[in-house]
Amino acid sequence: MMLPISDGHETIGVGTSAIVSEGEKQDCARAKPKRVAVDCGNLPFLIKRDGTWMYRGSPILRKPMVCLFSTVLKREEDGGYSLETPVEKGRIEVEDVPFVAVELEWSGHGREQMLTFRTNIDQCITAGPEHPIRIRHDLLSCEPTPYLHVRDGKGALPIEARINRATYYEMVALAEPGMLRGRSVLGVWSDGAFFSLGDLPPGCGK
Repeated sequence: MMLPISDGHETIGVGTSAIVSEGEKQDCARAKPKRVAVDCGNLPFLIKRDGTWMYRGSPILRKPMVCLFSTVLKREEDGGYSLETPVEKGRIEVEDVPFVAVELEWSGHGREQMLTFRTNIDQCITAGPEHPIRIRHDLLSCEPTPYLHVRDGKGALPIEARINRATYYEMVALAEPGMLRGRSVLGVWSDGAFFSLGDLPPGCGK
């Protein structure tokens, strides 16, 4: 069954087969084999670099709807993205990564430090062993772009949030020198893990 939801421009269908009680789920599991989601091909969704969700070229303005869609967002083994309910799935386009980390809260110092990020869908994630931070450097400009692991994908590539520039600068202000795999780096601690933000020039940090 499809649930029609309006985004202010047109109606979007969302599968609702998962909205049943736990007892009903168990009864259904005993009564029939697990249903395989129907592949709908490419869906007219685009997640822009700034985190805006688009449907047929128009932004989805209702935040609760974006949050709903984000719960069924998957990352495939080949690195692509899809929306997948128990009955249907389809590919969507993502310009960079699906989410943006827009705010940072921190507590503690050194190894006891905790860095908690809020994303554009109001999900709070504490960086650590299960939610690592990585930095990608542009090949031409060497400009750093930081990312936070939100949740695992179906393969090796995770679903991530890009840490926006203002939040990145707040994180850099908490950085300290350290060693990582034999290299002198500038990095941050969170939940007992140390994350490199970049190499230190020779002689620095000593």
